[in-house]
Amino acid sequence: MRDVAIVAFAQSVHRRRTDELSEVDLLMPVLHEVLGATGLKANEIGFTCSGSADYLAGRAFSFTMALDGVGAHPPISESHVEMDGAWALYEAWVKIQTGEADTALVYSYGKSSPGRVRDVLTRQLDPYYLAPLWPDSVALAALQAQALIDAGDTDEGALAEIGARNRTAAVDNPYAQLTGDVPAGDHLVHPLRTGDCPPIGDGAAAVVLAAGDTARALCERPAWIRGIDHRIEAHSLGVRDLTDSPSARLAAEHAGAFERPVDTAELHAPFTSQEVVLRKALGLGDEVSVNPSGGALAANPIMAAGLIRLGEAAARIHRGESDRALAHATSGPCLQQNLVAVLEGESAHA
Repeated sequence: MRDVAIVAFAQSVHRRRTDELSEVDLLMPVLHEVLGATGLKANEIGFTCSGSADYLAGRAFSFTMALDGVGAHPPISESHVEMDGAWALYEAWVKIQTGEADTALVYSYGKSSPGRVRDVLTRQLDPYYLAPLWPDSVALAALQAQALIDAGDTDEGALAEIGARNRTAAVDNPYAQLTGDVPAGDHLVHPLRTGDCPPIGDGAAAVVLAAGDTARALCERPAWIRGIDHRIEAHSLGVRDLTDSPSARLAAEHAGAFERPVDTAELHAPFTSQEVVLRKALGLGDEVSVNPSGGALAANPIMAAGLIRLGEAAARIHRGESDRALAHATSGPCLQQNLVAVLEGESAHA
């Protein structure tokens, strides 16, 4: 296995609407920033991989437009996943492991503002039994929250505290969309209140990966990916225990998260109830700093929020604020698909 690290991370300022910007306009400043942090030019990158969703854009192969922001001529080695950018990072990590590239640019973006996200996300559901009923993403998250309350794992007051803690942490995050004293609000879908749900917004993110000595040359303190794995739950919600996440636990196990304690965890938990599930599945106690960036409750650009969790965890290692961090990304209803990565600083590696 090759040593691979995240050597740079950049993200946009996340906003409720960016009507004046195309996907390319949203993405280009982020790409320039992340490449500028390494001193690399686009034509010096060995592999480029992106994550986005055509459903958000409302047109097929919309990701090809974003390549205008990357610069695809002369021809580049490029790929795309119809997933959160965290899965694009996984593909790029595999590419570097094969020896076909020493560096990789990974980016993702999402403009949620043009449409009704709650309806768009129903297209992820089983097309025969669930999708025809049009249960939206908030209603399904509310089912999970109610299951947790019925099991005695949480209550509405505890969920409100999770929301408050994340958004208070986001005060120090200049990219966050929702920060500070955000009221719990009224019930959106019982038992979830507006404060338990993520903001809708537009945003983009990018990271640069590099292997071995190349990573050390590009970054003073690389965030080494010690392990990374992703797993998926059964497609049918009716056969799942919504109070637990076996796939997140299994991914964490295969990523080596349980071998030694972590000091930081960036969890992709768009709903407060999902943090409860993930903390239990990943064995995270109060001694772990969870979502010091504010997490997805502070900014949740669809298709980029998971990559941002990896980037935020890496950035803390770059700054010397963390030695061993866990980063998590999810996709699908009620934590259906989960990716876990363990990142370490150079001192921890030694």
